[in-house]
Amino acid sequence: MDVNEILANIEKFNRLCQEKNATLVLASKMVPKETLFEVASLYGGSLIFGENKAQEFTEKYFEADNLSWHFIGRLQTNKVKYLVGKVKMIQSVDSERLLDEISRLSVKKGVVTDYLLEINLGLEESKGGFSPSDFERVLDLVKDKEGVRLRGIMSVLPIGAGVPPLMKKAKELSDTLVKRYGEIANTISIGMSEDYLACLENSSNMIRLGTAIFGKRSYQ
Repeated sequence: MDVNEILANIEKFNRLCQEKNATLVLASKMVPKETLFEVASLYGGSLIFGENKAQEFTEKYFEADNLSWHFIGRLQTNKVKYLVGKVKMIQSVDSERLLDEISRLSVKKGVVTDYLLEINLGLEESKGGFSPSDFERVLDLVKDKEGVRLRGIMSVLPIGAGVPPLMKKAKELSDTLVKRYGEIANTISIGMSEDYLACLENSSNMIRLGTAIFGKRSYQ
């Protein structure tokens, strides 16, 4: 897919997100840095690139006035040092240990790192994230951490899952979170290229699109 097609896709999905009062994250895994740089240079609005792997993020990272980066993949504590101070948000916080490291390095670098709590809504053993039934306890664990700011929740839904019931649970958890932290913590980052429309129709306000924006990519 050439850059003009990518730009047209970004514009199309940004219009959809504006209608739904949602935010678009471009899941840029395996998209070459040169392509991302060209997209950022040519696009007239603001962009968010979301990366899945710390090493790939480090290799591709660059700064631009209209650009911010999110980390959206599984994150090991020993890789946090490559992200803090560069990413605006870490969406995949799935343990107190990981959050403690983000907090420690954020304080050390004098920054505040936004984050989302990853929730395993489908209770899949192959995926990270906190159990919905454990959410209240998790909120007690993460309060009063320095250098970090809780902005909401994220999840990766099981392929082929019934979206409405899972999103209903996500909205319940989000409402609980907002009652404690206020509207600053109202992000519900759920929805990818396969299920984004159903997620937007069921309370998601942030979607992470890769294939729908960039086309199919080789993961070799």
